[in-house]
Amino acid sequence: MPFSSPFPALTIPKCNLLEYLFPQEKAPSDTPIWIDSKDTTQHLTPRSLLQWAKRLALGLDRIGSKAGDVVMIFTPNHIYVPVAYLGIVGSKRIFSGANPAYTVSEMIHQVSNTQAQFILVHPTLVKTALAAAKGARLPDGRVLLFSDEPCAPMEGCKDWRGFLPSPADGNAYNFPVLSEKEATTTTATVNYSSGTTGLPKGVEVSHYNLIANLEQTIFMRYLNKPWDADTRPRETWIGFLPLYHAYGQLYTIAMAQKLQIPCYIMKKFEYEEFLRVIQTHKVTHLQVAPPIMVMLSKRPETAKYDLSSVTDILCGAAPLSKELQNEISRKLNCEIVQGWGMTEVTCGAIHVPGGTIDNSGSVGQLDPNCESMLLDDGGNEVPEGQPGELHVRGPNICLGYWRNPQATKESISPNGWLNSGDIAILKNGWFWIVDRKKELIKVNALQVAPAELEAVLLEFDPIADAAAVGITLDGQEWPRAYVTLKDEYKGKTTTEEIHVHMKIKLAKHKQLVGGIVFVDEVPKLQSGKIMRKVVKEWAKRDAGGMGKAKL
Repeated sequence: MPFSSPFPALTIPKCNLLEYLFPQEKAPSDTPIWIDSKDTTQHLTPRSLLQWAKRLALGLDRIGSKAGDVVMIFTPNHIYVPVAYLGIVGSKRIFSGANPAYTVSEMIHQVSNTQAQFILVHPTLVKTALAAAKGARLPDGRVLLFSDEPCAPMEGCKDWRGFLPSPADGNAYNFPVLSEKEATTTTATVNYSSGTTGLPKGVEVSHYNLIANLEQTIFMRYLNKPWDADTRPRETWIGFLPLYHAYGQLYTIAMAQKLQIPCYIMKKFEYEEFLRVIQTHKVTHLQVAPPIMVMLSKRPETAKYDLSSVTDILCGAAPLSKELQNEISRKLNCEIVQGWGMTEVTCGAIHVPGGTIDNSGSVGQLDPNCESMLLDDGGNEVPEGQPGELHVRGPNICLGYWRNPQATKESISPNGWLNSGDIAILKNGWFWIVDRKKELIKVNALQVAPAELEAVLLEFDPIADAAAVGITLDGQEWPRAYVTLKDEYKGKTTTEEIHVHMKIKLAKHKQLVGGIVFVDEVPKLQSGKIMRKVVKEWAKRDAGGMGKAKL
């Protein structure tokens, strides 16, 4: 039997996301919400953002863009990214964000796959965008400069402000009303999923998906707190998560508006600047991925700053060990909760309820309106306490993969079950993520989770970061680790010392028989996930020059 959320079902509005975030009966506020973290005089209020978003929507109408067109952004974070997101989505267009680190070939894939009609590009990335537009056969004039400051024309591209109507015309514009059916079927965003194989796939998320996930997440956020969303004490956020990614979009753009929480947006993540912003602006809540937790634990800069304003940390995007979670919780004297999600569930589907003291490393309980099943390789439900592949169903499950019916069919069943590819354990309504199905290492038929190995490696003080992977030697798979040492330990710490640490912590079949390699950096996506495909390629390359494993 499928397992249902233990919480009461929520009534979820079916309407345009903009109608949900900016209800007509309520005048938008003049409180700064999106604030430049380095120059706080540069900010947008709900009122000013709404006017900019309306001007963008009307401007797109006037240059020939139609409802249903994809409009891409290709830019680092800045305070006008929420304008683009809301103006594009609210006008029944489709928002798609590209990673600013993308190469030309990666950009060509996304422009071609989305069939984007316009690209809003930061001036620093204009050459890549133009080469991609040409490679994707986008007509001339469709690449527009997009910055938080007016730009002079460059490389034949004009500033986005140049096609905007007057503020008065913008104020007179009304975002289209969506019927309940349209809200559930109209694509709002196509974010690209960082799958471990093949090229990234566009995930279609509807207006209803976004609203559902906001309602679910806000419910879980305050569930066990002594207050609710309306009566909560002051909150201040820092917006460093990339806004081309679902995690950043849900919190920094949509939830910041829904809950009216000031958010200091960082254009570029630099760790010491991140700490300075927290100290200076007394940031209370952090939404992070595990690499930030590793930095908070390992980097010496942490001790230089007053982080006492931080009361709550949500960690998602990748597994976090309970040891690291509890260490940071003690260090900062704050509540740390985990959650589980993926682009295909809009953002999240499982959360530890806010106000819960949890030191077990659980990712939490099912969000309201969600169901789950844990299945073995044969498609049978596993007993409680046993690992199985996590399948989820609910109003936040995406419409499918953009222009990829085969991938949709493989991942979402006809009755709405999403196959997540993650291995989880369920005990008493609480979930623990073991690892990705395709990433599990099989040692003599026993499963070894890379995340567990990585967590134990990070407990060894000289190690700054680590990635574990399977390596096949003489026909057998063994665990192998690629490790980055802290600067002060480079050239001093040996692999033998790490092996000793691992032998103390883990069973024999989990030992790094496949070897330990020191590397300058563990490859990661901006979302915080280890680039498993790259690490697997390293292991495959290395296996060619190695003999049998040393047991």
